[in-house]
Amino acid sequence: MSLFSALLRRMKNRILNNLRIANAIILSVLFVALTVFCYIAKLSLAIPLFLLVLGVYCVLARKSDYRLFLNLGFLLAILLFLAYTSNRYAFYSNLLIPVSAVGLLVIILYNDLYLALLMSFAASILTGLVAGNRLDIAVIYFIASVVGALRVRNARTRSELINAGFFISIFQVLCVTLLNPFPDFIFSRHFLLDYFRPLFINGLVSAMIVIATLKVFEYLFGVITNFSLLELSDLNHPLLKRMILEAPGTYHHSLLVGNLAEIAANAVGANALLCRVGSYYHDIGKIDKPEYFVENQIFESSKHDNLEPTMSRLVIFNHVINGVEVAKKYHFHPAIIDFVQQHHGKSLMHYFYQKAISEAREGEAIDEQTFRYPGPKPQTRETAIMMLADSVEGACRALEEPTPPRIDETVRKIINNKFIDGQLDECSLTLKDLEVIGMTFTRVLSAMYHTRVKYPERKNENANRRSKPPDANSLTPSPDSSQG
Repeated sequence: MSLFSALLRRMKNRILNNLRIANAIILSVLFVALTVFCYIAKLSLAIPLFLLVLGVYCVLARKSDYRLFLNLGFLLAILLFLAYTSNRYAFYSNLLIPVSAVGLLVIILYNDLYLALLMSFAASILTGLVAGNRLDIAVIYFIASVVGALRVRNARTRSELINAGFFISIFQVLCVTLLNPFPDFIFSRHFLLDYFRPLFINGLVSAMIVIATLKVFEYLFGVITNFSLLELSDLNHPLLKRMILEAPGTYHHSLLVGNLAEIAANAVGANALLCRVGSYYHDIGKIDKPEYFVENQIFESSKHDNLEPTMSRLVIFNHVINGVEVAKKYHFHPAIIDFVQQHHGKSLMHYFYQKAISEAREGEAIDEQTFRYPGPKPQTRETAIMMLADSVEGACRALEEPTPPRIDETVRKIINNKFIDGQLDECSLTLKDLEVIGMTFTRVLSAMYHTRVKYPERKNENANRRSKPPDANSLTPSPDSSQG
């Protein structure tokens, strides 16, 4: 067994080394091609050198993989082409080049402010070099790009992008004004037509370009943004509508898990929107056989009462496999499929495992591994938070008296069991994160399952008094009442 593991390890290292060599060759070819292009186009040869240094920095300091390097290089290549055509053929002014669109796209696609800052700097320097080594253009574009990236960080609506475009326009005009703070220049027709107008249009055009091309770059780069997640969070999505009809209990459970996971993710600084959307779809595999899962069982008897533990295991086991197939059928992003695949990790099906042990013949051994989910274990903080929320919600719903102390005890017990079982070994959640998540779960679930005040019932005599017909004698006025 150890020899087989050593062979696998050696093959893995050889494949990784071959990939590194292949990636190095591809990047070298691209660098040479860019150098030749700059030489033929009579551009500064400092451009390929600048990009090479930037790429080495990204790989060493940011530990970026070659795919990210190629994606960012592709964005810069498009910008370089636009700057070159503007400078060479004068189709449009250098002040109309949508440099800020690069920063906006990077912050939206990767949600990394540092990377957006780096790309804004690179795009601004490249444009300045191509435009004839103009430092003023580089400064204007860099400042405006950073402002735009800050405005759309964690953006969820297109109106936020348009607002960022206005801010980019304003700051570009402000920068050119501060670079030339002379009244004769600022109040001249030359400033209005050749600087103010193109720079103001530039910001709006950059925002429009991002809105128009964002879906394309999402597909090309293989990432998912807040805009796509919000589309999936629409409760009118065909898969969610199908779930509410065929597995209403699972649908309700998924909504509760989504709320729990989102609040906990916010508390520890994880991607809350991804947690919520992933939770909505994590149990889509139960649509195939909803009646075998307790939240969808209307009657007290369970389908598993008449099944062998091994058959029950297969039914429960398959909801993960079926869920992955359904997610792929609907062309979900791999980040969402990970929630379906990892929401149980490699946990043990305790109920059916114990049932199998109790029903086993004398001397028959029950393998614990056969009653574990296929995994893999959660690989990200978001999938791990959702796994904990899924377990906690189901356990607290089963409590007969869900008082805050009992909820807190249940939450801590489940998180501790997952930790001891090794289900959180492959994600980056810390002990401090688990403590915060546990307190968040307790607070939310205590509010969700709080006891209500019993309103006092109306007394029977009051009801009888209203329902009793008036006595005929009572209609005769008394002597006292007839007197003034």
